[in-house]
Amino acid sequence: MSSSAPGSTSTAEEILRGVGGPENIESLTHCATRLRFQLHDGGKVDREGLDALPEVMGTVPQSGDRFQVVIGGAVAGVHSQIMNLPSMAAGGAPRPQSDAEVKAAIRSRARGKWSWLDSFFEYLSDSFRPLMGVLLGASLIIAIASVLDALGVIDFRAEDKSATWVFVDAMWRSVLYFLPIMVAFNAAKKLQIDGWVGAAVMAAVMTPDYMGMIGGGTPGVTCSTNELLGTEQCIATVFGLPMQLNDYGGQVFVPLLMVALLALVYKGLQRIFPANVQLVFVPFLSMLVMIPVTAFLIGPLGIWAGNGLGSGLAWLNGNAPIVFAILIPLLYPFLVPLGLHWPLNALMLQNINALGYDFIQGPMGAWNFACFGATAGVLLLSIRHREAEMRQTATGALAAGLFGGISEPSLYGIHLRFKRIYPRMLVGCLVGGLIVGLLGGVNTSVFAFTSLLTIPVFDPMLTYVIAITAAFVVSMVLVYVSDYRTAEQRAEANASRDAAEAAAAPVVAAQPAAAQTAEQPAAERELATVGASSAGASAGAATGSAAASGASAMPAAGGAASDSVVIAAPVAGRVVPLGEVPDPVFASRALGEGVGIIPADGRILAPADGLLATVAGTGHAFGLLADGGAEVLVHVGIDTVKMDGRGFDVRVEQGQKVAAGDLLAVVDLEAIREAGYDPITLLTIPNTTTFAAVEAVGATDVVAGETVVTARR
Repeated sequence: MSSSAPGSTSTAEEILRGVGGPENIESLTHCATRLRFQLHDGGKVDREGLDALPEVMGTVPQSGDRFQVVIGGAVAGVHSQIMNLPSMAAGGAPRPQSDAEVKAAIRSRARGKWSWLDSFFEYLSDSFRPLMGVLLGASLIIAIASVLDALGVIDFRAEDKSATWVFVDAMWRSVLYFLPIMVAFNAAKKLQIDGWVGAAVMAAVMTPDYMGMIGGGTPGVTCSTNELLGTEQCIATVFGLPMQLNDYGGQVFVPLLMVALLALVYKGLQRIFPANVQLVFVPFLSMLVMIPVTAFLIGPLGIWAGNGLGSGLAWLNGNAPIVFAILIPLLYPFLVPLGLHWPLNALMLQNINALGYDFIQGPMGAWNFACFGATAGVLLLSIRHREAEMRQTATGALAAGLFGGISEPSLYGIHLRFKRIYPRMLVGCLVGGLIVGLLGGVNTSVFAFTSLLTIPVFDPMLTYVIAITAAFVVSMVLVYVSDYRTAEQRAEANASRDAAEAAAAPVVAAQPAAAQTAEQPAAERELATVGASSAGASAGAATGSAAASGASAMPAAGGAASDSVVIAAPVAGRVVPLGEVPDPVFASRALGEGVGIIPADGRILAPADGLLATVAGTGHAFGLLADGGAEVLVHVGIDTVKMDGRGFDVRVEQGQKVAAGDLLAVVDLEAIREAGYDPITLLTIPNTTTFAAVEAVGATDVVAGETVVTARR
């Protein structure tokens, strides 16, 4: 039974609707953070609607009608919810295409436009992406073992470890050693052929009998030593032909090359044999062809290609280590969002197998921790500015990064949404990479996700710690000091936040003045932080002008009658109906009725007796809980929050009891005008709906203390 309220729409249904409905979905998969749709028509996607969903961190359109929806750590649950919807009972099976659609698809393929390159990297990415969980698990087991090694509990690299630690090694070596079989399975599924055939072909050259031939001792096998490299090369004579023997454990280029050719063979055989006998002959003949081709040709070619790429990067790392150490962390921020980082991950694994160590992961750690540092800066700002949604997003992204080494939640949830973050994050990447290069580089003998938990696997560990700490701190400080929003965006965000907080504030019931203390609920005390409000110009009788001015002339608001509350002008000047004030938020009356006053002087006085629930730190706004139950907002100027308190001399404190006419602040009106802002002062009643009527005076001149608003019960 659904827990949703009647008539509510689930996130799964909203996402399904956003991508054009179930009839527009050809297939749906997911990775660690993203839903991956293959659509019939990418033009039907409502991207703005999807981006507006609270659970969606971002959307990524791709060529070939592919579309990604970034969810974060909850992606598996959302995927399950979508697939379990009644409308998805068919599982997104391809629908028949019309002649026009078929012709359009052919023309699209003929035009190209780099879609082949996108498909190539999709092939690489989808061959590795489903393995993220087990790779992360293996890296954490390695990290735990490395910590124990550092503490002297066990010699992690000893040759004579006990059976217990040999077994612990097997826990993580199982993933890295048999990685070629796993990659072959995923690659085959990506190319829409039997994944188990791909796995079986790769497993054939990894069996104990095959591996037993390496090193000699088997008839027909001869081995020689490469004096230059110090490596042993064995050749077996099979069917009268020479076959180079290799240890394929941990290799990734071999299965990727093999499956690409296997797909051609497999699909060719499917066209030859009738459907009723394909199960028997297609896998059989595919294995019969591809196992020898892999052992004789593709395997040695893949080893050569992988070693060549690794040697090229090793040359760059050895001859220009600073260039290499800087280049890697500066490239990753642009590769990861496009999914182009997986080939480098493959090179890391290749390096470990060919060289016994990898030199890419160290500099890569500078990028990861610069990314996490930027997220930490956003988190600190979200706490400072009371941004609940961003605080939640940044907290989850930072936890995933620091403890899991996963950067996608930070990238898609935050960094790619605010263009100010990337330049500051790149400075952190540069600093971290420069430190790695200047201090001689950082290596590791295992494949590990760069997180706090895997620090012990890097050598020298101190160099790595210094580099990632510098990258983290630099990015965090730069983002925090300069903000991830522009000044205009920050003012708008703060105004929206203040309006939301005021709208969520509880209704304040009338209560004796003695009961109103500084211990009011937080929602009430935050009332006056509202940077935008509204009021209305309802028909109300204008009161007569008072002859006196100043604090002494102000009557005690709220005392006129038991069934009404009167609110006085906080400043002398010209009254403007709220609907005519030059700010759409105030003019919309979203937070109650009231008036605007073009001030004649800068003395801002309390408009009624009551408790100051909030005093804005910038001095531009005050929230008063008036005796009699009215909530009163006094807001000095339009957008004056951007002045950061310049020109505002506040004379009261939050939680203070005030009487009508008490001085709240002295404001430099000329400074406001010189800064380019309108000094109009607004007075509104946010809890207008709790009164039978709230009447405001029309356009007229008033002195401070004159009644401008009357709230009647």
